Amino acid sequence: MLIVKGNSRAIAGGMAALFLAVACVSAQEITVSAPDPQIAAALAEISTAQIQKNIETLAGFYTRQTLSSDMPPIGGKGIAAAAQWIQGEFERYSSQCGDCLEVRTDQFLQPPAPRIPQPTTITNVYAVLRGTDPANAGRIYVVTGHYDSRNSDTNDTSNAAPGANDDASGTAVSLECARVLSKHRFPATIIFLTVAGEEEGLYGSAHFAKMSKAVGWDIEAVLNNDIVGGDRTPGDTEQNPHIVRVFSEGISSTANDDEVRRIRSLGGESDSPSRQLARYVAAVATQYFSATDFHAMLVFRHDRYLRGGDHISFNDQGFAAVRFTEYRENFSHQHQNVRNENGIEYGDLPKFVDYDYTANVARLNAATLASLASAPAPPVDVRVLTKQPQNDSTLEWKASPGGLATGYEVLWRDTTAPEWQHAKAVGNVTRVTVPISKDNVIFAVRALDAKGHRSLAIVPQPER
Repeated sequence: MLIVKGNSRAIAGGMAALFLAVACVSAQEITVSAPDPQIAAALAEISTAQIQKNIETLAGFYTRQTLSSDMPPIGGKGIAAAAQWIQGEFERYSSQCGDCLEVRTDQFLQPPAPRIPQPTTITNVYAVLRGTDPANAGRIYVVTGHYDSRNSDTNDTSNAAPGANDDASGTAVSLECARVLSKHRFPATIIFLTVAGEEEGLYGSAHFAKMSKAVGWDIEAVLNNDIVGGDRTPGDTEQNPHIVRVFSEGISSTANDDEVRRIRSLGGESDSPSRQLARYVAAVATQYFSATDFHAMLVFRHDRYLRGGDHISFNDQGFAAVRFTEYRENFSHQHQNVRNENGIEYGDLPKFVDYDYTANVARLNAATLASLASAPAPPVDVRVLTKQPQNDSTLEWKASPGGLATGYEVLWRDTTAPEWQHAKAVGNVTRVTVPISKDNVIFAVRALDAKGHRSLAIVPQPER
C-alpha cells in the first residue's frame, strides 16, 4: 500500500479518492507528455534561414580569434566587431518585444595566461529575459555558445578563422533562442549568453560563471552549444543528422571527499545535477520531436577525449550544465587554416554547415529552456528514510518554492538504467511510502504544475 502525508489542502475532503488513485504502485512506465501549445508555437518560429544568415555573418568577420580584440571594430574584422554585431542583434530583438530583453556585456581584462600572451580584453555579450513571476524570477536558465574562433595556430590573428561550426553554430543557437523566446513570457528567467576566450582556455565562461556565483544568481541549468553545425562534407556517410550528443558530468566537480564517499556508497555516480539536466533534455526531445526525426543521445562523460567546453566552467562553480555537440565531428573543418591540401579542403567554412540540423538543435534548446522556465521549482530537501531495514520506501521533501507546484511525481529506475523508467503522480503531498525497495532502484521526486510542466528531478539523500 502507498501512504501519503501532506498539507491540509491536499488531505481534506479527498483522502479516500487519493488513496484509491495511488494505492497500487505498479510499474507505470514514463509516458510522453503532450507538447505545451505555447512552446510548440515558439519552436515553429525558429528559422533555418535566420540561423544560416547569422552563421554566415559571424564567419564574415574574417577572424574572431580572442587576441584580435585590439582590431578596430569599424573595419568589420576581428572579435570586437563580432561582439558589437551580437549586441546589436540582441538589442534589435528587444526592440521588437517592447524592450523585454536586458542586453548587457561582461567585459574584463584577462591578464597573461596560457594561450594569452598579453593582457587581452574579453567581452561576453548576453541578454536577459526576466521571469514574470516575482516568486520564480530568481530561477535562471542559461543557453550559451562561444563566438570566438581559431585556425591551426591558437594565437594567429593574421589568417582567416571563419569558425562557422566552431562555434558560430552555437552562437546562432543562443541568438535564435533569444529572437523566438523573447516573444513569449515565462515565470522564471532565461539568459541568452555568448562568450569569448573559449579556444584559449574557457576564459570568458569562467569569468561569467564566477561572477554569477559571486552575486548569488540561482542558475539551475546551463545549456552549452559547441559544434552543433552538423558537418555536411560531400561524400561523408557517417554523419547522423538525427542525433545531437548531450555530454554531462557524473560526480559533481565541487563534491568534497565526504560527498564522494556517500555517492560511492549509494551508487549515485550517475545522478549528479548535470545528469538530471541531461535526462530532462532527452525527455523534452521525446516530447517535441519524433525519435526518427531528431533526438538526444546522452553521453555520460564530462566531454570528449582531449577536449573541453564552456559547460565545464559552470560545473566548476557548482552549476548543472551540459554540452550539445553534433554526432560526428569532421576534424578537417576544426582548428584548421583554410586551404586545399592533398585533395582535402580544410577550414571551418559555412558551406560545410547543415543549417537544418542547427535549427533542430536550436528547437531542442528552446523547448528545454521554455519547459524549465515554465515549470515549478524542484522540491527541496528530498529524503529517503533509512532508519531501519524494510522493503517499503518512504520519501519526504519540502514543498517546491514559488507557489507554482500543484503536485509531485515519484520517479524510479533500475540501478543499471540510464534514464527514468517509471513515474507515479502522488498528489500535492510532501511524504509518500511506496512498496518498492530502495535497495533495488534509484528514486527521484519532481514537481509539476496544473498544465503538466515538470521540474528537474531531485534524487533523495538518505535520512537516518
